[in-house]
Amino acid sequence: MNEANQNPSSEIIISPETDALVEKEMADQNADLKQETKALIEAIKKRAQSEIQTAQDLTREGYLNAVRQAREAIEQTQLIDPDRIEQSVQLIQQEAQKNWQSIMDEIHRLGDRLSEAAKAAWSALTQPKSSDS
Repeated sequence: MNEANQNPSSEIIISPETDALVEKEMADQNADLKQETKALIEAIKKRAQSEIQTAQDLTREGYLNAVRQAREAIEQTQLIDPDRIEQSVQLIQQEAQKNWQSIMDEIHRLGDRLSEAAKAAWSALTQPKSSDS
């Protein structure tokens, strides 16, 4: 039974920072509890990084596609002077960059919130039990 509990966490690579933190904060706990806590922290970090990367990839790709489609549509109509088309494309790209930066800021704020959530989870896990006896 003990072996079954160790298999899922053995697949997770524990960073030196997490290892040191858990060993310091949970020095008086047993090895199984420390290992599971390390695995939990690493899983939270991995999930947060994955979510942020996915959001960045999808958002950036969406903006590039929108700018590309707008430029192609304008070029195909040929109703506007080519210089004005270039100006319009540059304005669209500038606006897309501003929007991109805004989204990136939001993603970073989300990352900060996820980090705070991980810290809160860590505090809850390492907080000594109060004796109500």
